[in-house]
Amino acid sequence: MFDGRWRDTVDRGTGPVGRRLQRFGITADMLTATGLISATATAVAVGTGHFLLALALLILTGLHDLLDGPVAKASGTSSVRGAFFDSVTDRVADAVILGGVAWYLVSAHPGHLVLLPFAVLGATSLVSYQRAKAESLGIVAKGGLMERAERMILLGIGLLSTAFLVPVLWVMLALTVATAVGRFVKVWRLAEAPVIGASPRRHRRTRTTVRVGGRSSSASPSRWRARRQGELASRSGRTWRARHARQGIRQRAGRRHP
Repeated sequence: MFDGRWRDTVDRGTGPVGRRLQRFGITADMLTATGLISATATAVAVGTGHFLLALALLILTGLHDLLDGPVAKASGTSSVRGAFFDSVTDRVADAVILGGVAWYLVSAHPGHLVLLPFAVLGATSLVSYQRAKAESLGIVAKGGLMERAERMILLGIGLLSTAFLVPVLWVMLALTVATAVGRFVKVWRLAEAPVIGASPRRHRRTRTTVRVGGRSSSASPSRWRARRQGELASRSGRTWRARHARQGIRQRAGRRHP
């Protein structure tokens, strides 16, 4: 939802900040790497129950993720390698932060509730995989109720109080699953659309061009095979008749000259 509606507005606001950071020698890869460090610190703060500190570190992580793109554009270093690095780092950061949430739930809420962050992580990975796979097939699969920016915002709300965390995780799970289902339906519909300019397939009998008597003729393989067998049969018959005629001539010659 964030990418589809407010991305252009945010990019216009973060563009000047990215240009200023680039003048200070800060690169996009530096922001991406330090963002992973702050995500790890966020996980430790959540796991130890320091929610307000975790909230501040989560905001810092989001700022790193928000500004690495504008810095890359300002420096003219946008590349496939940088996009790959950023995408992989985002996935690792998600896993680390939700691992910190699970760590906290182990000590604060004994029981099966610890599986809730892993369920959110599984649904999150599915959403990311659907987008990556669709884009590799040439289909745009952005959008949805719960993308990465929305997940970070909602998790920040959960970190405001220990009483908010578990209900927020359930909401995150429901909305992330809804996003995964929505993307699947979207890609399914776009993928089944006919390709422009493609003609429907027809079952046609393959025709083979055969040269017969110096001329080219087009015939199906079965018809050509039958014709070829007939030619061979007639050729064999002519050979047999010629041989038989020669044998008859020799026999008659033998009778005349005993």
